[in-house]
Amino acid sequence: MKKKPIERHQTLREKILENIRDAILKGSLKAGERVSEPDLAERYGISRTPIREAFRQLESEGYLTVVPRKGAVVTALTERDVEEFYSIKSILEGYAARLAAEKLTDKDIDRLKTINTRLAKLASAGDVKTFFRVHNEFHEQFIRASGNEKLLELIQQLLKKFDRLRIASLSLPGRMEISVQEHEKIIDAFESHDGDTADRLVRKNAAYGGQVLLQSMTE
Repeated sequence: MKKKPIERHQTLREKILENIRDAILKGSLKAGERVSEPDLAERYGISRTPIREAFRQLESEGYLTVVPRKGAVVTALTERDVEEFYSIKSILEGYAARLAAEKLTDKDIDRLKTINTRLAKLASAGDVKTFFRVHNEFHEQFIRASGNEKLLELIQQLLKKFDRLRIASLSLPGRMEISVQEHEKIIDAFESHDGDTADRLVRKNAAYGGQVLLQSMTE
C-alpha cells in the first residue's frame, strides 16, 4: 500500500527530467535562462523535493547549473566544451576499441551487428531518443570487452557529464545514418581483430561527432 506514492514520485521525476531536457535541446529554454522550482512544483502539483532531485541529475548531465541564491539555470555550451570532450572521448574509446579487438568473441561481434541493425531502423524512423540509448549499448559492448574496468568507469563518468552534447550531435541531419555506417566499419575491424584500425575508426567517429556539432554552433 505504501508503494504507490514512490511510484508516482519516480514517474513525475522522470517526466520533469524529460521535459526539461527536451526544452533545452529544442531551444525553448536557452542558455542562462532560469528554470523555476516553484513554477514546476505548481505545474505538477508536487513538493520541491523531486524537482531538486531532477535538477541535481540534470546538472550532472550538463544541462543545468545550480547557482547559489539564483537557483537552476540552463548551462551554456561553449566550443571549448565540445572540443575538449570529444578529444578525450576519442582517445579513451579508441584505446578501448584497440583492447577489445583482441578479445571480442564471435558472439560479441554478432551482438554488435544486431545492435547496429536496430540503430539503422531507428535512424530511418528519426527516433533520436531511442537511437541515443541503443547507441550507448553498442559502445558499451566493446568497451566492456576491453577488459579494463577502470577505463569503462572513466568513459561512463565522462559520457554522463556530457550527454547533452552527444544527443545534440546525434540530432543533427544525417548524423544517425553516418554513425551506423561508421559502426559497420568498426565491426569489420573487430572481425579482423585489427586493433590499429579499430582504434583509428573509433577516434574518427568521435572526432566527426564533435566537428558537426561545432559547425552547427557557429552557423
